This record gives sequence, C-alpha cells and structure tokens, in this order.
Amino acid sequence: MYNTPYHTTDLSKLSFLVTGGAGFIGSNLVEYLLKYNVGKVRVLDNFATGNRKNLEPFLNQSNFELIEGDIRDLEACKKAAKGMDYILHQAALGSVPRSINDPITTNEVNVSGFLNMLVAARDENVKRFVYAASSSTYGDSKELPKVENKIGKPLSPYAVTKYVNELYADVFSNLYGLELIGLRYFNVFGQRQDPNGAYAAVIPKFVSQFIDHQSPVVNGDGEYSRDFTYIDNVVQMNIKSALTDNLEAVNQVYNVAYGQRTTLNELLSALKDYLSQYDSTISEVAFTYGPNRKGDIPHSLASIEKAASLVDYKPRYSIEEGLKEAVSWYVQNIKSELVS
Repeated sequence: MYNTPYHTTDLSKLSFLVTGGAGFIGSNLVEYLLKYNVGKVRVLDNFATGNRKNLEPFLNQSNFELIEGDIRDLEACKKAAKGMDYILHQAALGSVPRSINDPITTNEVNVSGFLNMLVAARDENVKRFVYAASSSTYGDSKELPKVENKIGKPLSPYAVTKYVNELYADVFSNLYGLELIGLRYFNVFGQRQDPNGAYAAVIPKFVSQFIDHQSPVVNGDGEYSRDFTYIDNVVQMNIKSALTDNLEAVNQVYNVAYGQRTTLNELLSALKDYLSQYDSTISEVAFTYGPNRKGDIPHSLASIEKAASLVDYKPRYSIEEGLKEAVSWYVQNIKSELVS
C-alpha cells in the first residue's frame, strides 16, 4: 500500500492529528503518514467503533501518539489539537441504520463532536482542517452523476448530521478564517474495514459471509448501484487536500470516489469470482434477496471533476483493482478455513 507518495512536501517537520484514527479510514491515514516519516501523528479515539488492533503496528514509533478521548469532550479535543499543523477529522458514528435506530447519539457525536473539533482547531491555530463528509448529503436528488453544488433532501439522521457539518465548516471559514475542506466519501472499502457487527459495511460483510459459505442477503433486487471507492483513493484525497497550496481549493467540498457505478449484483459476482480463486467451493454459494433498507438511495455515482481540477485528485484504483486488493487482505485476516 502507498508505494508511491501522494505528496511532494517534506512531512518531517509537520504534525497531523487524525481523529478516529483507530477506525478503518483513520488507521490507513496514520499508516501513510508514518510510512513517509511525518514529524508527528497524533490519534484521538474513544474506541467506540475503532479497533485497537488497527494501531498496534504504530504504538512503538517515536513520532506516534495516542490520546484516548471522546470528541464530545471539548477539553479532549483541545488537548488533541494543541500544537498540530493539520487535522484529518474522521471521527464519527457512521451508518444510516444506526442513525435511524439512535438519532440522538448520532447527532451528539457527528454534530456536537464536530463543532468541538472546529472550536479546538480555531483556538489552537491549526493550519488546515480536512473532514469526512458523506455522499449521503445528496439525499433524494436523482441527478447522476452527483455534482457538489446540487443536493437533495436528507433521507436519514446520519445524512442530516453530515450536511450540518458542511454548514458549520462554511460558517467557521467565513467567521474565523479557518481553512477547511470537506470530503464526501462514496462507499469506501479496503483493508481494516470491519466485517463484524450490526452495522458492518456491505463489502467486508459479503466477503466474510462468502468465506464462511453463508449466503449473503442483498437489500432489494440487487440493482441498486454505488460508486464503490477503494481506500487508497481516499487516502490520496486527504493528503492532497491537507497539503495543497492552491488557495482556490480551500473552503470547498469535494466528492471522493472513482466515478464508476456498480450494482450490488455485479459486486457480488465479482467478489464470488475473486474469492473462488482462494476457495473453489465459494463459487457454489448463492446469494439471496431481502427487502430494501430504509434511508437507502437507489443509485449513487460521483462526478470527480472538481477534485481533479482543484486538488489534482487522480484515483489509482478502479473497483476491480480495489476489490482484488481487499479480497487478498480479507482472506489473510478473516479467521476461516480456506482451501487453497
């Protein structure tokens, strides 16, 4: 991973705070920064959804620091932001179904926690704040591809919280002069994405089920489509957003995706094909269909022209290339008996 850097800046004198750094995306950002000898990387995480194992490879590195704390605690946020040049804000409660089941906690973490981080960034004079936004902000908009300046009405509490983040970011840039960039992630997948739990993302969940010879259950008829985005592309966009010297690129929101639409049926067929290379009996596992999921949009496809133009975003991994990388990682890391 990350054999070619996405930056030309010398990182050795720079410091980064990664909130939610024990999570899927956060830990990949930490890995990248440490690989390229960042001066300091600090993680703030309360391990509500993050995994301590994701940070184990980094704990003994002298330029790595872990603060166990909650973004709902302003003092913890200020402590974490102190002395940092950049913040990569990944901490949040994800999942549309989780937000439908518990909108209050989702709001407390994603809105109040986000506001705390903005205040901490302002008070500690952080140079730039790059934050995880979401494609869920497009809501009921049927327009494809999704373009940043055209959104619909949110369809879930989670989507509301991520849109509020963008509104707060705009206000803080105008009132306090903060440099902020929001990244609307589209269905990110890859190494360290947890296949377990009630709110597991669809790709690791399907992979885990196939490996265990269980039939994956698809919401709907499988013809809903998504712009699945490999983690490497997301890391690239975070790093380029943090370090760009193009001031026109700052205080903007960008789609982070590959720019290709894949149906769930196509996804399942590809996963079955790739996994069958490790265990031929997986080719016999069928998938079944269930009801559509509340709050889901039927189709999602991103325009990445704005990111390419202003931040020089050039995604390296297509859905096919990303799936091959992800499947290889899951086969090695999911505890199941595989027949070579």
